[in-house]
Amino acid sequence: MPPLRSQIRPGLTVDIVQKQDQPTGKLTRGVVAALLTRSPSHPHGIKVRLTSGQVGRVQAVVGGE
Repeated sequence: MPPLRSQIRPGLTVDIVQKQDQPTGKLTRGVVAALLTRSPSHPHGIKVRLTSGQVGRVQAVVGGE
């Protein structure tokens, strides 16, 4: 189960899966810039934008600021 929206905030380091990587499950690590999903949870993960500009669904929270 991916983390809930309440567990994710800007500044956290997370692993996301980008749209084009969904079939392979390849993870991308980065720092959250903005949360894009409004609902408290999502079966595939909360969608975020990283500081690098990449967009994907959070699979795991790695660390803090």
